[in-house]
Amino acid sequence: MNIVIGTVLLLGLAGWFWLKLGPDARPEALSRTRSTLAFTLPRIVVALVGAGLFAELLPPDRVQALFGEDGGWKAILLAALLGPPTPGGAFVSFAIGAAALKAGASIPAVLAYVTSWSLFSITKILVYEIPMMGSRAMWLRVALSWPFPLAVGGLALMLI
Repeated sequence: MNIVIGTVLLLGLAGWFWLKLGPDARPEALSRTRSTLAFTLPRIVVALVGAGLFAELLPPDRVQALFGEDGGWKAILLAALLGPPTPGGAFVSFAIGAAALKAGASIPAVLAYVTSWSLFSITKILVYEIPMMGSRAMWLRVALSWPFPLAVGGLALMLI
């Protein structure tokens, strides 16, 4: 039911924006929509198929032992350490998180993993952050934000 409500809301919002655009801007909006869809859709399909296959390859007993409900803070810390070296973009990291959940990982561990990847992805740091902002700004950001993956996992551990 949530998917239906969300879909209806998104379609309504898209229709409202479409009406606000005016006839002159609509061809450009359609062109950008098509190019974004052409760029994104294959990645989503590959990520979903990959997550399904990856979930089947993960040994559930090992995942549950390392990242399961009984893992507690150890699982959160290990998951947070595995986030930054994960290569690829959001389609990869979220697919890995989904596969880990399916294989028996706890929600707090997966939240710590995804938060850690989001904040400290080595590929994003090397390719974008250091060249664009410099290493001083990067180290300051890392120093200020390093506790967040652990805090997110810990809060989830307390709430669940």
